Amino acid sequence: MTRTPAGRLFRTATGHDLVLTRTFRAPAADVWASLTEPERTARWFGPWEGDAAPGRTIRVQMAYEEQQPWCDFRVDACEPGRRLAVSTTDDFGTWLLELSLTEAEGGTELRLVQHLSSVQAIAEVGAGWEYYLDMLVASRDGSPRPEFDEYHPAMRSYYETLAAAAG
Repeated sequence: MTRTPAGRLFRTATGHDLVLTRTFRAPAADVWASLTEPERTARWFGPWEGDAAPGRTIRVQMAYEEQQPWCDFRVDACEPGRRLAVSTTDDFGTWLLELSLTEAEGGTELRLVQHLSSVQAIAEVGAGWEYYLDMLVASRDGSPRPEFDEYHPAMRSYYETLAAAAG
């Protein structure tokens, strides 16, 4: 199956924001549960454990990555049902992520923003988030899980073009 990339890149005062969205025919509370309840995040990203409160650190298993590593994520902000901001640091740098929900007309839009200090790895990062968000869609509607090779390297040129245009 051919996947169509939909990420957008915006210049900010500190770098760039990579923005991806998905829309669900569900109330925001139900989509929020898919983003925050460990048994539901396990279906598309990985389970987590710990006290998920602002200023606290939780452990998240990257269940769909090689070796299925556990990573520490700091909860930077949480507005239940509306907005979640988390951050983590790994071998590739610091990841600053925000997930926000907007409910309108019987549906909910999920907006994922990754605040980037560099667009150097945008091809991998963009394809990765497209994959995970489509995993979320599949976990919610019961469709088959996508395969990562449908995203990378297939989306490389799209994301490299975004980075070049954002220059």
